[in-house]
Amino acid sequence: ATVLAQAMVEEGLKNITAGANPMINKRGIEKATDAVVAELKKMAKKVAGHDEIEQIATISAADATIGKMIADALEKVGQDGVVTVEEGKGVELSVDYKDGMEFDRGFVSAYFVTDADKMQSTIEDAYILITDQKVASLSDLIQFLENFVKISKSLVIIADEVEGEALATLVLNKIKGTFNVLAI
Repeated sequence: ATVLAQAMVEEGLKNITAGANPMINKRGIEKATDAVVAELKKMAKKVAGHDEIEQIATISAADATIGKMIADALEKVGQDGVVTVEEGKGVELSVDYKDGMEFDRGFVSAYFVTDADKMQSTIEDAYILITDQKVASLSDLIQFLENFVKISKSLVIIADEVEGEALATLVLNKIKGTFNVLAI
């Protein structure tokens, strides 16, 4: 797909340089993309089993060892799991399995740290509040928190932003031990 996209862009740029209308060129690329995607969907087949996954991963990585590691990792995490491949600093190959969830961004305050040596926060058996809103005002949280402390002692808040008096209230409750909280 990447090779095909690169070729389409390069040819499109050549056409524009030769005097073609950029908007007509863009529409043509979009139409071609739709046609290619439709054709690829027709040709696609479901991958079944460890051996097939290993074959595909081996071909993609051009390495049998890496192919086996990827297939083993996919088998262990299951259909709903996530496998992230990263370039390492050393020469050895390794697979790390992590339970739970991991985020690219961290806690919004150092007061949420549970392991100061590793600078990480771990909360088990927590309720999770997810919002795409900014949480800044105490009024955004107060009713929820009053009801929450009646049913649980652990909470993870994943929000667009947590700041102001809402953040101060969460930190204060964490320090007092009212409940265990982590805001991301």
